[in-house]
Amino acid sequence: MKFYKQKLLSDAQLRKLSEHKYSCTSNSICDALLQGWWNWLVSKVPLWLAPNLITIVGLLVNVVTTLILIWYSPDAKQEPPAWTCALCALGLFVYQSLDAIDGKQARRTGSANPLGELFDHGCDSISTVFVALAACTSVQLGYYPGWMFFQCFSAMTLFYCAHWQTYVSGTLRFGQVDVTEAQNTIIILQLISAIFGPSIWTTKIAGLEMDLRHIPMVIACLMAIYLARSNISVIFTGGVGKNGSTVAGTSVLSPIIPFSAVLLPAFIIYKKSVDHIYEEHPALYILAFGMVAAKVTNRLVVAHMTKSEMDYMDWSLLGPAMLFLNQYFNVFIPEYYVLWLCLIWVTFDLYRYCYQICHEICDHLHIELFRIPYLGGSQQQQRTTRGQFQPQSTTNTISTEKNGFYEAELRTNTLSTANTDLTTILSTT
Repeated sequence: MKFYKQKLLSDAQLRKLSEHKYSCTSNSICDALLQGWWNWLVSKVPLWLAPNLITIVGLLVNVVTTLILIWYSPDAKQEPPAWTCALCALGLFVYQSLDAIDGKQARRTGSANPLGELFDHGCDSISTVFVALAACTSVQLGYYPGWMFFQCFSAMTLFYCAHWQTYVSGTLRFGQVDVTEAQNTIIILQLISAIFGPSIWTTKIAGLEMDLRHIPMVIACLMAIYLARSNISVIFTGGVGKNGSTVAGTSVLSPIIPFSAVLLPAFIIYKKSVDHIYEEHPALYILAFGMVAAKVTNRLVVAHMTKSEMDYMDWSLLGPAMLFLNQYFNVFIPEYYVLWLCLIWVTFDLYRYCYQICHEICDHLHIELFRIPYLGGSQQQQRTTRGQFQPQSTTNTISTEKNGFYEAELRTNTLSTANTDLTTILSTT
């Protein structure tokens, strides 16, 4: 099933995608500490389990646990049950762990390919929205709608900037304090809410005109400034293209236009709403604009991996346009219903885009999204011809783990087969 009349990726883009090599550097403190756990975990995963299936399961766990929390506190003001915060902490830990081992599983099974990288980043773009929303809800940040808006959209912006600098420099960079550290901080925050109750954050700090919820807010702001500073530095000085341009040879500032088309309408609609649509329904509002941000971020990742120019306009922007035009014509329809319509449209548009992109890449690389039809080896080496499996070699490559790294171990049955044949010949003689 196709949602678009024409292909989203040209032949030139698909060719460059095939040539794409994943480049990443990490100085993360928590990543180094958690490697032992991740290496042990992936060693327990069956070899037949596809890496992309691991990724999507982690995302679904994170989304479902967050939606349960939002169900009990849709305005981020009501105090949710403590167990929902514990469930969110567990969901985020599961997501973090599975997100960390999908690449290891791909290398372990010899199934690493550009689609895996794109699929991983696509799921991360969606997860970012839900993680930020869950963190704000668990501390009842709905009483400070401006701060909640800032925190959630800062998370989306920082994720976009991380891939913006990757589009410029060709390398995804993780600093000493980065995504994993932020996730662990949110897990601790959720556990505090689970143990002491979400109302613990309303406790006033002695001698200060502020409550405890301001502490994670300040920490989040400091982390945002730190990450933004490092990303901006690479964006302006790390261009690998001609004359310091992006990997596609375009201006390093070009990606600011699509994301501005998300942020500016979100802020304007929030401030101009006569029904106070954001203050009354913050979770719904953030999810709607979060899906638009995820779609734009996915397009940026695709532009980087295909070394192509990023389109400025996108069909997902039709969702925010509904809200904007409804306000412009003096709220012709209640904004609450328009917001729901916006969320449904942008979610569908994100799904159809991701489905179509994955479908085109799978066809081009001759692979399946959620299935490994072999154990090890190159995906281009083993195919089916007229329904008959054609092995390229009598040697099976099975990946084993040693000291946290994966080494290819060749195991052949050629010797045992030869011994059997020799025994048969001698007995016959």
